[in-house]
Amino acid sequence: MHLDGFGLFVKDMPTMVRFYRDVLGFEIKEAENTDNVYLIKDGTLFLLYGRNDFERMTNRQYSFAKGLNGHSEIALYVDTFADVDAEFDRAVKLGARPVLEPATEPWGQRTCYIADPEGNLIEIGSFGKPFGR
Repeated sequence: MHLDGFGLFVKDMPTMVRFYRDVLGFEIKEAENTDNVYLIKDGTLFLLYGRNDFERMTNRQYSFAKGLNGHSEIALYVDTFADVDAEFDRAVKLGARPVLEPATEPWGQRTCYIADPEGNLIEIGSFGKPFGR
């Protein structure tokens, strides 16, 4: 098996599409008012599924986190420590919820956290060098 992508179950599709497209730069593959939306970030498939649609499809009900979702995170990498600070500030100005201000951790990573409109955690971090080096 190969990892094809990952997804989130969302309540408000248009708001979430606009956040991931306009704030974080994901490329959208469909209109924002569809039931399931495919986005791409750096060659990785990122899916947004309508919660109600998924429940209908599987004929089950699920519980979803309210507020900040501490069950998972989406990690985004930038090349420099300065980029961490700049991307945090930019994302917050565009509507991301600040969770953890940029800080340099003892293991050498500069990191910060924001949340999307439905409370999913997003890390922006760097080890001070380009990705993969």
